[in-house]
Amino acid sequence: MAAEICYQLEPDLPVAEFIAVLQSSTLAERRPIEDVPRMDLMLRQADIILTARCEGKLIGISRTLTDRSYSTYLADLAVASTHQGQGIGKELIRRTHEAAGLHTNLILIAAPGARSYYPHIGMDSHDSCWMIRGEKPPMSLS
Repeated sequence: MAAEICYQLEPDLPVAEFIAVLQSSTLAERRPIEDVPRMDLMLRQADIILTARCEGKLIGISRTLTDRSYSTYLADLAVASTHQGQGIGKELIRRTHEAAGLHTNLILIAAPGARSYYPHIGMDSHDSCWMIRGEKPPMSLS
């Protein structure tokens, strides 16, 4: 029998756990994990931090910014490689959207290796995402 996955809102998640789950999922390759103050600020400024734990260990996270009225931007979705393919990412998305409000538009930018995952779980692609890349931040944002 598989271990139960526990999902919960964790607005005070320690930054070390956040970084560890990103490292275990490959998302760390695209995040500034060496800049701990910046990573901590990313957590503290998020509107929704939803986690998935297995036997107490953090194995998944959804970090989201939302106005709870129209837009919900899922900024980080990470599931430890050892637990992928079990529906954890899909459940994190579902619960995140529910927490933000199902009337909002849930938006995310897929990691290159995950592009085929999102249509598989019922999400529509959008062909006109535009961005201005951020400059390198000062030594510390705190």
